[in-house]
Order: sequence, then structure tokens, then C-alpha cells
Amino acid sequence: MTDSIAILLPCYNEAMTIKKVINDFQKELPSADIYVYDNNSTDDTYQIALNEGAIVRKEPRQGKGNVIRQMFFDIDADFYLMVDGDDTYPAEACHELLKALKENRADMVIGDRLSNGTYFNENKRAFHDFGNNLVKNSINWLYKANIKDVMTGYRGFNRLFVKSFPVMSSGFQIETEFTIHSLDKRFKLVEIPIDYRDRPEGSESKLDTFSDGIKVLMTIFKMCKDYKPLFFFSMWFALFFILGLLAGLPVISEFIRNGFITKIPSAILATGLMILSLLLLVTGLILDTVVTDDKKNYELNLYKIYGEKNDRYKKGPY
Repeated sequence: MTDSIAILLPCYNEAMTIKKVINDFQKELPSADIYVYDNNSTDDTYQIALNEGAIVRKEPRQGKGNVIRQMFFDIDADFYLMVDGDDTYPAEACHELLKALKENRADMVIGDRLSNGTYFNENKRAFHDFGNNLVKNSINWLYKANIKDVMTGYRGFNRLFVKSFPVMSSGFQIETEFTIHSLDKRFKLVEIPIDYRDRPEGSESKLDTFSDGIKVLMTIFKMCKDYKPLFFFSMWFALFFILGLLAGLPVISEFIRNGFITKIPSAILATGLMILSLLLLVTGLILDTVVTDDKKNYELNLYKIYGEKNDRYKKGPY
């Protein structure tokens, strides 16, 4: 049975580049199905993609995360390649990504733009470099990992990953969500260095450096709370515990010296801070138990999906 391959192209106003992207993948992977999901484009992206023979659908809910969510629901394949429609990623790298998915049995393959330096040479937006490094270093520190490129839009997935991935983000935060989810759920990741080229002249990026950067940081903050609650709430516990000590030590010192206290406001503040810190610690312990149980259930669901995959191979193609 030949493995089926789906090329996923989420698009918003990419009329200038979508034809070349589709043609490049048709040349490199003639047997693959190319899906273009148009996300409320105001230009001719939809019609151009249709004319080039792609499978074109419309997604009315704005945001890349919403598009990817619908793609994962709709499309059934053995292997998936997701790439932006702005012609910044080389189609010829698809063979290396697919090789890693098949031969290395990777669950997700990351097209690493940063290791060979082409991204820094082509991308002229300094704050994008700063943001990429900040997000990458935060995630690597949080999960003790060594991911080189967290924000890349060129990725490969196997069917197990796609059908078990809960898309929670609606926008560009989806790239960060892919990486954090993979690390947290112990999926096998492989990074493949790729070349990166900046958008052609006249093509504009949909990313806003500051607003989208804040959204990505908030996603890391939220996912840290959701995935590592004991760590998250322990940090807040430590902060309020130290503040409680700072407020309470003068009160304790006065009581030891005089046998009574006059710093009533400080005593009340210190007591409140200590109670709050203990509540935060208990919250973290309870949620950590909940998350651990959720991970067990997730693993059991993975076995079910993996079993369905094996049944599919036994029965043949749909």
C-alpha cells in the first residue's frame, strides 16, 4: 500500500505567490494531494489555487489556528506537510522531511530555518529575531529541550500526531502550540535544516511583530499553567511566601523583643500573604494530579488511534 501524502497550505491573501508554491509541490510530489484553505482572502488566492489543480476550500473563521484545526478534521492521509503559501520555504526540502517521518519514525518534523543562517540573512526584521529567540529559549528552558526553531511554518506530521492534536489557538500561536504539545506529550521530533527566503517584493507579511509576539508569549504562559501547573503555581507560591516573610519578620522580631506587637497592619498583611502562598501551593498540587491523570488518559487514547491506523493498513485504503 502506497503512503498517502497531503500538502496543507493555509492561505490569506497570497495571490502573488500561491501559484508558484502549488507548482513547486506538484513538481516535487506529483502523487500528493495539495489542499489550499482560503481564510477570507480579499484577492484572487482562491481562484488561482483552483486553476492550478489544488483542492481548495474556504475557512470563514479568521486565524491560522482555525484553518489548521479544520484541515486536521477534514483531511485523512498517512503523512502531512504543512507549509505557508508565501513562497518563503523551499518545496524541494519536502523529501528530507518525509524521509524523517518514514525512516526515523518521527511524529513531527520541523523545518529548521535558523541553523544554517539563511533566516537571519533574509529576514530584515530585528524584533522577529529577538522574539524567535525569546520563545525558543523559554520553551527549551521549560522542557529541558534543545529545539532550534520553534516558530517555523514548515512542518511534517504523521497521522497519529494529526489525529491526536487538540488545536487550542486560533492564530499564529499555533506554531508554538505544536512544539509545546510535542514536548509535553513525548512525541518524537526531528529537525531538518532548510533554507529560508524572504517574501518577494510586493508580498506583505500578515504577522504583527508586537501584537502577535505578545499573543505567543501569553500562549507559553497559559500552556505552562495548563501543562506544568505545579511548576507554575510553585513560582507564585515562592513569590508570595518571600513577600510574606519580608512583611512578617519585623512583626516576629518585635514580638520576641517586647512580648507584644504594635505593627498590626504588617501582621495582617504577612498573614494574608502566607495564606495566599499556601493556597497557591495546594492549587498546584491538586492540578498536578489532574494533569497527570489527563496524560494517562491521553496515552490510552493514543493506543486507540494507533490501533485504528493498523486496522487501516490491514483493510487497505479507504
